[in-house]
Amino acid sequence: MSYTAEAFQNEYLALGASEVNAIVTVTSTGAAGGVRTAGATEIIIVDASGSMQAEGRIGAARQAAKAAVECIDDGVHFAIIAGVSTAQQLFPEPGRLAVASPETRAAASRSIDRLQASGGTAMGAWLLLAAQLFAQRPGDIAHAILLTDGDNGERFGYLEQVLESITGRFTVDCRGVGTNWKVSELRKIATAMLGTVDIVARPIELTAAFQQMMTTAMGKTSADVQLKIWTPVNTTVRFVKQVEPQVTDLTGKRVEDGPRAGRYPLGSWGQESRDYHVCVQVTPGAAGDEMLAARVSVVEGDTVHAQALVRAVWTDDTALSTRINRQVAHYTGQAELASAIQEGLAARESGDDRTATLKFGRAAQLAHASGNTATSELLAKVVEIEDPVTGTVRLRRRVNAEDEMALDTRSTKTVRVGRAQ
Repeated sequence: MSYTAEAFQNEYLALGASEVNAIVTVTSTGAAGGVRTAGATEIIIVDASGSMQAEGRIGAARQAAKAAVECIDDGVHFAIIAGVSTAQQLFPEPGRLAVASPETRAAASRSIDRLQASGGTAMGAWLLLAAQLFAQRPGDIAHAILLTDGDNGERFGYLEQVLESITGRFTVDCRGVGTNWKVSELRKIATAMLGTVDIVARPIELTAAFQQMMTTAMGKTSADVQLKIWTPVNTTVRFVKQVEPQVTDLTGKRVEDGPRAGRYPLGSWGQESRDYHVCVQVTPGAAGDEMLAARVSVVEGDTVHAQALVRAVWTDDTALSTRINRQVAHYTGQAELASAIQEGLAARESGDDRTATLKFGRAAQLAHASGNTATSELLAKVVEIEDPVTGTVRLRRRVNAEDEMALDTRSTKTVRVGRAQ
């Protein structure tokens, strides 16, 4: 698998400045011929609680799970979990993983036909069983799909305990069907497990969503790629965020790796490109001083695939130090856009219309300025955008719950800025 890493920044700092920002673009060409460099294991977790009986959700979930199984490549290990008040392994027999083939996919499909809706919702238990099954295949590209239609029913704090114990072991893409589930709950899982979260408003849309997630997972060819950041003495990393294709803060996931170096997990990779915002704190220098502020490496185990350097040069030339780097400015705005939307939704829910209007107005302004038309369209279903340039909006009195949840789940999705800009 071939990787490149490229840093975009304005390395010139004003006298007295101590913060260095850079956008690091990591691109991989994928393994030769699309062949995985590691094995792969897939687990599909389907909520089978009693509420799934409503609106034909359980029937749609069966069809979606079977469609996802059909997308699993031969040779990939897999299992199906039925999620109720406990975690029940639906296929293969408890404690085992199947190896995908025409025969096992057909057997899994017959097992999925027996899936019935009854009982409660216990996401922590579901994830814990998945972790136990994944543990049988260390080193695999490990990915799970989790579908639910309601709130977690476990005691307060249990889900968080489970997530803390399993983070980094596999990735989880979460989907909520209907509008009776909590975005914050699934976002918590997706963030901890480096996955995605989204709404599937209508059960009929589940099959396409499952096929898309499984097809994407089958395109991953490397299991555990990391960003290793080294900084010199008296320099510290303030934050590391993935900023494209979606905003994910990796700062708290740092694992120390030798003197002045730490690793940040990026999850599994295929042929793709992602952007990361790296911010480091340095000791201010004199005019003409320059330093290497950070060395950013793309690593897999002990193998260094690519490196990018982040520099700092102090100058008294304001024309140089005030020059705005478009990549840094763009992604700073995209992160603010996500925050403005989530804060606006929270204010609206609490009845604080003034703050909600201000936050949504700022979001509309940022989305328009950055060309994020997908977010602009989602915003327009929640507010009337009178002038996107000035951020003038009015709250809509009636908003569909699915529109509000779609805006919330997709608020972290970003658009990439053109390199020539």
